[in-house]
Parts: sequence; C-alpha cells; structure tokens
Amino acid sequence: MSTPALSDTLHRLTHAYKQRLRIGIRNAGIDLPITHVRALKGIARNPEATAGSIAARMQRDKAQITRVLKELEEGGLITRQAHPADRRSQLLRPSRKGDILIAKLQAVEQEAIDTMTRQLKPGELQRFIALANLMADSVTPSEGD
Repeated sequence: MSTPALSDTLHRLTHAYKQRLRIGIRNAGIDLPITHVRALKGIARNPEATAGSIAARMQRDKAQITRVLKELEEGGLITRQAHPADRRSQLLRPSRKGDILIAKLQAVEQEAIDTMTRQLKPGELQRFIALANLMADSVTPSEGD
C-alpha cells in the first residue's frame, strides 16, 4: 500500500470512528464537550488521576484542564480527595453520577466498535489491533526523546 493510500485510510477510519461516537453521544443525550468526556474517561481509568496527569495524558495546558475539571466537579461528575503522598495535589474520582455517565459512554463506544467491525472475519480485529499498536508504538516518544 502506498503512503498516500495508508494516510487516506487512517484519516477515513479516524473520521468514521469520531463520527459514530458523536452520533452515539448525541443519541444518548450526553451534553458534554468532547474535552470533558475525555477528561472524565481519563479520571475513570486512572486511580492516581490528578489535574497534572490528566493534562499530560490529554496533551493540553494545565490551566485549560483545570477549568474542565472545575466544570465536571460543578456538574457533580467528579470529586476530589486529598492525595496521600502529595499535599499539593488532589486525586480525582468519578462521582456516582460520573460513573453512570461513563457507563453510557462505554455503551456508545461499544456500539461504534460493533458497527465498524461487523464485517470483519474472526481474527481480523485482533490482527488489526496488533498492527495498529505496532504502528502507534513506533511513533510514541520513549524516555529521553
């Protein structure tokens, strides 16, 4: 496959996935900006989540993430707890309301995946995941880069 064909395919795939997610989020009645959704998902996945770790994971300015976290907290979707190892930091946790929203988001994601993979034969999805991870790992900066 030529480089332009691979580029076009990756772009189409990414666009299709994002479009399916946007449709699913809208249909599920989830009224949050995508940055808020990503932050909430990051908090749910990481028991050591802090404002700094979420900003780093999302590759966003800490001030921007701080505003997002404030809005998530005001919306009752996250809580803050004192960090046992760092008094200057707070651990972020999804609230009960946040857990319910995360479950809705997971259902939306699963529906998008099911739609996009329904034509794959057994084993093709695992092969795709392995290849995509190999490609991503080749551009992920390692320590010292």
